[in-house]
Amino acid sequence: MIFANLILADEINRAPAKVQSALLEAMQEHQVTIGDRSYPLDDPFLVMATQNPIEQEGTYPLPEAQVDRFMLKLNITYPSKQEEREIMDRMTTGQVPTAQPVISPDRIIAARSTVNEVYVDEKIKNYILDIVFASRHPKDYGLEELQGLIEYGASPRASIYLTTASRAHAFLRRRGYVTPEDIKSIGMDVLRHRIIVTYEAEAEEITAEQIVQKIFDKIEVP
Repeated sequence: MIFANLILADEINRAPAKVQSALLEAMQEHQVTIGDRSYPLDDPFLVMATQNPIEQEGTYPLPEAQVDRFMLKLNITYPSKQEEREIMDRMTTGQVPTAQPVISPDRIIAARSTVNEVYVDEKIKNYILDIVFASRHPKDYGLEELQGLIEYGASPRASIYLTTASRAHAFLRRRGYVTPEDIKSIGMDVLRHRIIVTYEAEAEEITAEQIVQKIFDKIEVP
């Protein structure tokens, strides 16, 4: 069921190519097309997805274009002992957990409008552009050691989402302006799936996360 505000695509890499293509339209155009008719999706509309990093049998790799549609990529590790105790208690009672509304869609839309008003200084905008462009042309930013390790740098969506996510990060900390710390705090989640490493980097066991960290360490903070 795609006609909802929040969609969870569990183990999205198990979906065949046609399903992934249909989801791509929903994520990009916020609509679903059946035959010659298109149906708009609800606002707000958000897709969350999980991907099993271990099991590869029976999976379909996600195209880079679809991965790029996701604003953030989070690496989820094992839960803490306290968290796992809560999971254990919830799932062994025989009762189905239920969710209760905590906010209305209208309030989310209003908050989204407020986030768009968070101030981003010109120096901060240039800082974001330097980070993104360093992933495309590392040599121009004194990162010669990354020259042969990056197959494709971050797309223009990286600049857009770094700005938007940094605004949201500042908003959650009750500030009306973005700082470089906001960008660094959220930057890894925005960039880790947008930098494609070369075979040479894979052979040397260099990850996209390590490349992003080197860029953050090198680019001067305004």
